[in-house]
Amino acid sequence: MRISSRLFVGPALLAAAVAAAPAIAAPAAAPAVVSVMETSGTLRPGEYLWAADGVPPGKLAIVVDLRRERLYVYRGGVEIGRTLIIYGADHLPTPTGRFPILQKDRDHVSNLYDAPMPYMLRLTWDGVAIHGSGEDVDGRYATHGCIGVPDEFAALIYGQAKMGDVVVVTRDWMPEVYGNEGVQVASAG
Repeated sequence: MRISSRLFVGPALLAAAVAAAPAIAAPAAAPAVVSVMETSGTLRPGEYLWAADGVPPGKLAIVVDLRRERLYVYRGGVEIGRTLIIYGADHLPTPTGRFPILQKDRDHVSNLYDAPMPYMLRLTWDGVAIHGSGEDVDGRYATHGCIGVPDEFAALIYGQAKMGDVVVVTRDWMPEVYGNEGVQVASAG
């Protein structure tokens, strides 16, 4: 699914959003964001948005929001991608923090679980990575701490990412901008 609409995020709103990101120790750790994708609906399992055409070259940053179950990709501060994720089960949670991409492997297979991890971007040396997890990526599944995304989306990120690019894993990324997108709210009664 491709979109090309952009929504400008003003400096005051952006500063408030970055300051509100709780899992990030200091605003300097968060990527600078100047515009985000404008969407008309909610992503469904296996769907993603990608609009990199026409976006000038710039530093790549990836943000994983565990609360919204979303991954956002920015190039030069412009959002170029968004998708649903699966992440670590309660007994093997996905860690939060700021991680450089340590390794890339297009055809990686887990040495712990003998599971395919296509388009793997390693975040920690103890096994946490972003990787393709098939096409039906939704909240019914969990990982052993990794961040799973649809295979096609994983290939797109893999093609853009470089060693050392930053991945921020948090639990409430820019709520003033992304609102309640994907947030699960318990029903009363």
